[in-house]
Amino acid sequence: MSVNVVSLAEKIGKLKEQNEYRIIAQMNDYQFKLIRMDREFIWHSHADTDETFFVIDGELEIALRDKILKLKANEMVVIPKGIEHKPKSIGECKIMLIEPGGTLNTGNAGGQLTDTREEWL
Repeated sequence: MSVNVVSLAEKIGKLKEQNEYRIIAQMNDYQFKLIRMDREFIWHSHADTDETFFVIDGELEIALRDKILKLKANEMVVIPKGIEHKPKSIGECKIMLIEPGGTLNTGNAGGQLTDTREEWL
C-alpha cells in the first residue's frame, strides 16, 4: 500500500468536465470525491448513509424541506441519512463529497443525472 499526499488544488486542476464525480482518496469504506458543479440538482435522500459536502471554492446552496443552507469556500455540512436535500451551485462551485463507496449521487431518486462511474482522478 502506498501512502501519498493528495493536493486538492492539483486534483481540481485535473477535473476537465463539470458535474462528473471523481474519487481522489478512500478511507476504509468512505470515498472522497471531487466535482466541479454548475447546476441545480434534484431532490433526493440517502436512506443508509450521511453525506458530507465540503465547499473548496465557490458557493453552494442546499435546500432542505424547511430551510436553505448557504455554504461558501472552506465550509461544510453533513446531511444526515434520510433527509431530503437539493444542492444548487451559485455559478461554478468546487466541492468535495465524503460518503461510502458505491453511494449514488441521486440517492433514492434515480433518473438521468445518476452517475454510476467510480473513476479515480
